[in-house]
Amino acid sequence: MSEAKYKKAAGIINKAGGTPLPINDTLIAILKHIIDEDDLNFIFAFRRKTSQTMEELKESSKLSEEEILEKAENLAKKGVMFNQPNRQGTMVYRILPLINVGTFEYTFMKELEHSKENKELSDLFAKLFDGLGDLVQNNYDMITSMMLKQRPVDRTVPILTNKETGKDIEIIINENIEVPKERIIPTQNIEEIINKFDDIAIGHCFCRHHKDLLGDPCKQTETRENCFTFGKSARHVVENGFGRLISKEEALKIMRNAEEDGLVHKAYHPGFDITRDETSVCNCCKCCCGQAGVRFPTVNANNYISHINQDLCVGCGTCVEKCHFNVIKLNDENKAEKVGDYCIGCGICAYFCPENAISMIEGQRIVRIAPPRRN
Repeated sequence: MSEAKYKKAAGIINKAGGTPLPINDTLIAILKHIIDEDDLNFIFAFRRKTSQTMEELKESSKLSEEEILEKAENLAKKGVMFNQPNRQGTMVYRILPLINVGTFEYTFMKELEHSKENKELSDLFAKLFDGLGDLVQNNYDMITSMMLKQRPVDRTVPILTNKETGKDIEIIINENIEVPKERIIPTQNIEEIINKFDDIAIGHCFCRHHKDLLGDPCKQTETRENCFTFGKSARHVVENGFGRLISKEEALKIMRNAEEDGLVHKAYHPGFDITRDETSVCNCCKCCCGQAGVRFPTVNANNYISHINQDLCVGCGTCVEKCHFNVIKLNDENKAEKVGDYCIGCGICAYFCPENAISMIEGQRIVRIAPPRRN
């Protein structure tokens, strides 16, 4: 009976959004680690509607307000539920997906002991991700064609200064660059994003924390507290023990340290709608980040693309080393040049270039990045 109930709960969690997951032994084992059997009946109350008010939950769950508050608080602390007021001020209880701003992310945002139980959970998530990677490869043509209709999952917030000179990187306006029909220009400056919000929370980078527990630590940075949430997302993070509130000054210092480590600022918006204020900013690397296009397709919105002045380039290879998506190489003349179409306009190459030989071409773009196809 327990197995059947967890499968039913998995189906409801899949309806909450995020990446649809195959309901298999690995997924059930993860849910058993996180959700007590006593809480399954409460999750079943969300089978028709994954986001409900208190009055709706009283009807769907047949529980008292006191019982609902207790259950919701317990599940929120496990990263299974989001319990914050909506824009009208009404408290809403929403089941979260397992991955893509859900249980995985919240679980690994908080500091975890290197215990046997947490190692087992980390191994199960690794097995789940391996299975999803195989699923992508086995259905490669279908999944990559579906990307053409997918909205951007994340948005690059570029670095627009050069480390060596401290001056602004040259911005080239190119009206001929292919752009989407919408001309929405969201905030393109990390300072402006930080200054928008009164509530800013910092938590562990869930990707790196997960890798640490697997015994495969990040090769690019030793910092772990560099995952930001804002507004009501920040309040949720703090109330449930996933992170801590910080000042704007501390937030900017952490962001600057991330840039020094060559990490990429990626912003996330409610419902992947870049016209709405940011809910979070990750600082990503190519060895740990789940949105690096290594195993899974990703769709990124950005406003820039890098441009290399080969007359100024001395062939030092710094940009090749720092590029998040490996789209720069040294050519036969020992000059840096762009390869492929996966530049996300992060500005990391331009920031680190000692000769200030890289500028940024401005123009709103959507980049769809497919993982390498296995032979």
